[in-house]
Amino acid sequence: MPTGTPTNRSNLPLPNSVSSEILQKTQEASAIMQLARQIPLPGNGLQIPVITSDPIANWVTETGIKPVSNPGLDKKIMQAHKLAVIVPFSDEFRRDTSRLYSALLERLPKALSKEFDKTVFFGPSSTLANFDDFSAVTAQSISGTGGVYAALVAADTDISEEGGTINGYVISPQGRGELLGAVDDVKRPLFVNSVAESAIPRILGSPTYFRQAAYQAGSAASGADPAVPDIIGFAGDWSHAMWGTVEGVKIDISKEATLTTESGGETVTINLWQQNMFAVRAEIEVGFVAETEYFNALTRTHSA
Repeated sequence: MPTGTPTNRSNLPLPNSVSSEILQKTQEASAIMQLARQIPLPGNGLQIPVITSDPIANWVTETGIKPVSNPGLDKKIMQAHKLAVIVPFSDEFRRDTSRLYSALLERLPKALSKEFDKTVFFGPSSTLANFDDFSAVTAQSISGTGGVYAALVAADTDISEEGGTINGYVISPQGRGELLGAVDDVKRPLFVNSVAESAIPRILGSPTYFRQAAYQAGSAASGADPAVPDIIGFAGDWSHAMWGTVEGVKIDISKEATLTTESGGETVTINLWQQNMFAVRAEIEVGFVAETEYFNALTRTHSA
């Protein structure tokens, strides 16, 4: 990812609606943002009360003393962390502002949403305080006895035993292939009605989102340890997950910054003014919390 500190903004006009439209498209591209509940997030963070156990009612006689039952309560802290990306453009884009808008709306939301989802699924590359992730959730293998269907039922059972109900799946393209290949005893597809409609909008009655961010290759994919499986998707009760953003997506433009990026294992410097380029920086302050016991990962094991 390019990094750099803009030294001067350009005077390239951008309508006020661009930032909000990028945020909207980021939400549309992010499975997490669509499935989890959005809440307002102050810049200094937010304490969120969490019910850990329900009150219990009991029968009483007509004049009997009514029982008192206090639910278990805890709190989670949602903290804002900055997610950013810089995208360089050729000055040719200045001659056609509509092309720039189209490029912004295509590239920036995709970059922000993919990294946000990936971090929630597999954890951050560096420590993020008070940012929950699914890196240690219970895993169900589609490679075991019963295959895909048995793994989905096992995930449903595990989450229901925690008191939740699966209401959404996020499946990687690699997992989509596994679902398409799942058949019953007479070779009928389990999750599609016909070849003509190969989409899988729902799994066991719950909505399904397909995102590349939900895939993580295990070490067996490179011929190393077959005991480390691929992760191909996640299932969960998304009423137990929340995300928030402080100010939405902020956009800044520079035409005189010097950027550094990696290319072929080497550090490359981009001088925007010298190379007739400009760069657009997008950043969002975002947080995520979840009760992770209400989520399961779906995995597959490669044959040794």
